[in-house]
Amino acid sequence: MTIETQIPDDIACLLSQHYPDLSRAALEALALEAYRAKMLSGGKVKEMLGYGTIMQVHAFLKEHGVYLNYSVSDFEQDIRTSDQFEEKRRLSNPSAA
Repeated sequence: MTIETQIPDDIACLLSQHYPDLSRAALEALALEAYRAKMLSGGKVKEMLGYGTIMQVHAFLKEHGVYLNYSVSDFEQDIRTSDQFEEKRRLSNPSAA
C-alpha cells in the first residue's frame, strides 16, 4: 500500500536536516508506535521495514528505546523449548550428561 502525506515545506526542510529520508523516517516511526501499542509483532516490524533477521528488529527497537514485548508466557515457552533441546542433546550424547 502506498500512503502519501503533505507537510509544509519549511517543516520538511527542517526535518530533512536530521532525517535525510523522510519517507523512511515516517515508516519507522509508524512501525515503532504500532509495536509499542502491541498492534505489530517483532516479525511484522521485520516485514514492514524489510529487515533480514529478528535481531535487526531488536537492535532497531533498542536504538529507539523501545522494550521488547516479551510476556511471561513467552518466557515459559522459551524454557520449554530449552528443556526440549537439552533433552535431545542428552539423549544423543549420554556420556556428556
